[in-house]
Amino acid sequence: MSSNDRKADPSAEAARLKAARAPADKASPETSQVKSPAAKPAAETAEQLAKRLAEENAALKDQLLRQAAEFSNFRKRISKDKEEGIRYANAMLLADVIPIIDDFERAIQSAGESKDFASFYSGVSMIERQLVSILERNWGLRRFAAKTGADGEVFDPEKHEAIAVEETADQDKPIVLQNYLNGYYLHDRVLRPAKVKVAKPILSEKDVKKE
Repeated sequence: MSSNDRKADPSAEAARLKAARAPADKASPETSQVKSPAAKPAAETAEQLAKRLAEENAALKDQLLRQAAEFSNFRKRISKDKEEGIRYANAMLLADVIPIIDDFERAIQSAGESKDFASFYSGVSMIERQLVSILERNWGLRRFAAKTGADGEVFDPEKHEAIAVEETADQDKPIVLQNYLNGYYLHDRVLRPAKVKVAKPILSEKDVKKE
């Protein structure tokens, strides 16, 4: 082809130059396939899924059984400790009482040998005071007696138990006339009311009509 022919065809020359300037690494279909990211692994099969779930279920079941066994052992231990606590709850109280029993035994033995009633009475009285003092000091047990007589205290059903009643015209309200047995407080609560005799006012005819 002559130079005149090449000059006569400028479009062919432009196409040649454009092809020469194109990037040498332009992706071809084959190159695109090579550089594409790796394909994701195939999803687990139904058999693999069932196996994995069965293993997880077995592990959870084993964990649950272990926790149930531990809880059962814990309950048994708590129950045993509670029973032991109830059984030996009075150990300290009895440890305080045992020396008093020893004193009673010595007093009885001494009285049997000496036949001295006055000495025996004195010894027993001392032991009784010692026992009451220990119970009050260490255990909060306090003894009380109702005030009696014409100026006796007013009957209080929270503190007193009336085991005898005497009608009287000298009082207009129930008054404790006699204290048969002392009462006891445990701290600030009445453990046993005092057993007393109470004066019952005699109602006049006017009072009866009011009723």
